Amino acid sequence: MFKSFNPYCLIRPALFSLEPEKAHDVTLRNLSRAWKNNSLRKLLKARNMLLPTDLMGLPLRNPIGLAAGLDKNGEYIDALGQLGFGFLEVGTVTPRPQDGNPKPRMFRLPKAEALINRMGFNNQGLDVFLANVARNNYQGHGGILGLNLGKNADTPIEKAADDYLIGLRAVYAYADYVTVNISSPNTQNLRALQGEDELSQLLQKLQETRKELADHHGRHVPIAIKIAPDLDQDQILSIAHLLPRYGMDGVIATNTTLSRDAVKGLPHAQETGGLSGPPVHELSLKVISSLRRELGPDFAIIGVGGINSGQRALEKVQAGANAIQLYTGLIYQGPHLIRECMDSLREAPQFFLDGHH
Repeated sequence: MFKSFNPYCLIRPALFSLEPEKAHDVTLRNLSRAWKNNSLRKLLKARNMLLPTDLMGLPLRNPIGLAAGLDKNGEYIDALGQLGFGFLEVGTVTPRPQDGNPKPRMFRLPKAEALINRMGFNNQGLDVFLANVARNNYQGHGGILGLNLGKNADTPIEKAADDYLIGLRAVYAYADYVTVNISSPNTQNLRALQGEDELSQLLQKLQETRKELADHHGRHVPIAIKIAPDLDQDQILSIAHLLPRYGMDGVIATNTTLSRDAVKGLPHAQETGGLSGPPVHELSLKVISSLRRELGPDFAIIGVGGINSGQRALEKVQAGANAIQLYTGLIYQGPHLIRECMDSLREAPQFFLDGHH
């Protein structure tokens, strides 16, 4: 298939000459500037990015989303919304502001088109986050916005549910859907919440609190749980069993991996943190396939991890995902990747047959 020229290739060397976290900030600030002076719209022209999809009862323009972590404080929602995504997820936000882990905490592995990060939920806290979210015009123009919740690093793990409930109550009025992130490897013991007993207790509290909030606000806001790629089959089965039992609406598979098998010997491969990019693709496909087998055809699965081409977006959907999310692929490929994924999914017959429409 003919591959069109990707202009991002011209600016990537300059961005990659900067320290990764600085490049991230520079990119978002320039994106925001381009949006504000309307050059972003001219640059992207009026591209047809429609492939209507239902996700957790929400009407998406297309099934290609932005994964959480790129816009932690919800500062760039309108600018990111111009890039052609069908939905955006911002956060992870914690109840109180926190600095995250010491720098440097993000590393590129260009040979593998991968990143390792140990950011540690650095964010400005719920108050700033909600003030930013409240200002967006993206939702008013039909965009779907997910808000991703975490726990503060200094909250003991046995009190983690308290942080998630504080977050849920705070964001409920603003969110199209809420993601509960229990799978970041960079907050101590967080992944323990994926254990059967811990997850049961957390999901029950989320279910009860959401019922109160739904009664109060007069609307049901879907909740998705974001899980790790490093789960064994028994853990995946247990999660698949619990999510519908407690009325959850979706699952995001997957977060970053602790495995280094695919990047052994590369510079930075030994850095601690979560590995993202192509090395996660196969791991996340296995989790998605297992979940789809167990959950049946109707439960929403969002596939994320290692999508750096249209072909990989298609493989996620073939494995059972209803929608996908991008992050590391954007760092290496730029916004062109959104269009490439769109074209691949548009040509996929099973996308229309599997009830995505």
